[in-house]
Amino acid sequence: MRHFIPPVENRFLPWLASKLFFPLLGAMQNIKQVIIRDEDIATLRKFKNERLLFFTNHPSTAEPPLVFYLGRLLGQRFKFMASRQVFNWQGGLIGWAIRRIGAYSVIAGVPDRDAMKLTRKILSEPTGKLVIFPEGEPTSGEVDTLMPFQPGVAQLGLWGLEDARKLDPAADINVWYGFMKFVIISPREKILHDLGKSLFRIEKKLGVAEVNKDKHLLHRFLTIGRLLLEKAERDFSVTVEAEKGFDYRIGRVRHAMLDQLAEKLQAANYDKNEDAIRKWRRLFALVELHQLKYPDPKLPKLDAKTIKEAHRDAVFVFDFIVMKRDYILNNPTPERLYEWLDRYESYMFKKIPRALGGVPSHLPRRAHILFGKPYKLSEIVTENRKDRRLAVENFTTRLREDMQKLLDEAQSLTQPLFSTEEVLAVRSKIQ
Repeated sequence: MRHFIPPVENRFLPWLASKLFFPLLGAMQNIKQVIIRDEDIATLRKFKNERLLFFTNHPSTAEPPLVFYLGRLLGQRFKFMASRQVFNWQGGLIGWAIRRIGAYSVIAGVPDRDAMKLTRKILSEPTGKLVIFPEGEPTSGEVDTLMPFQPGVAQLGLWGLEDARKLDPAADINVWYGFMKFVIISPREKILHDLGKSLFRIEKKLGVAEVNKDKHLLHRFLTIGRLLLEKAERDFSVTVEAEKGFDYRIGRVRHAMLDQLAEKLQAANYDKNEDAIRKWRRLFALVELHQLKYPDPKLPKLDAKTIKEAHRDAVFVFDFIVMKRDYILNNPTPERLYEWLDRYESYMFKKIPRALGGVPSHLPRRAHILFGKPYKLSEIVTENRKDRRLAVENFTTRLREDMQKLLDEAQSLTQPLFSTEEVLAVRSKIQ
């Protein structure tokens, strides 16, 4: 199987996608409007003849099309990295399309020299434009959180600047960052009716439809979550500690799942004390290496059946990694409730799981793209020119803090479905 997949220079498909952008965005992502401040568009266009390294969040499959839209506003296409597995989705159709709008593959878990070489080349070019999703793959499915950034995203920028300065000692790279927020725009009553109908389907399958029918919708959400948690505890032989609460118990389940997956993959140097998302990334990278038949003598020999089962288990466990009860109790917005509903339906009805991109919203949405203040990459290098490791750490820390501020700012773009009093009443019943 081909390991590195480069972008393809193609004029027709980007031209066609540009002409049909909003109809396609509506059909594929149910996004009816994209909101960007005029001053941010003006700033974007200032970079047309300069290098630009742009970072944004990546909770879903909607962000790459919006990156394409930013390139359309700029009048120049961005290049961007995508996980190697994405190029195989839908029989390779996804890969065929995204290559022609600027995507190239990167393999997690190994030094992907081809991807790194192309990245440095893009950034060294006088008008190079690169987008990096620092959260990497998979997409979390939670628009109101930032996953841990992939190690090395800052290093790529510094390498690019080094290469640019080999050609021009005065070269610099503009660094800019954004945050994409998706807001459901259906009326409240329609949302409540739709959520209630979807929950009833799940409750019926679980055999609790009659018990749950008169409960508050938020209570119903949490009841389903508890029942699925109890099932997972039985399936993975996790001792029940009911007094510990939902988040603690689901944490034990996710680690039990991951540890069993590590045994199946014969994962070397696997640290059981590591946090769940880093465990998952390490294990999913191993699955991908096996699927690609990557020539690494350190990889254990696994048969096709085991690899297929490991992929299935890795996809399944991911939804358990990100679920935390207070995520919906602290701010029960339509978007957060639908994120949990997606996970329930993936588990109960075999819908496309989040680790494989998930299913786009069936209710119409509006996309907001917020931007921070751009700066020069040389600012980071100058401050730490004698310590490369510290420069990388500071760059990563600054980027995460800046993007978190945009995330916090974006919270005002949507409102909870329920009052504080309603949420407190539900909390009192589930303690």
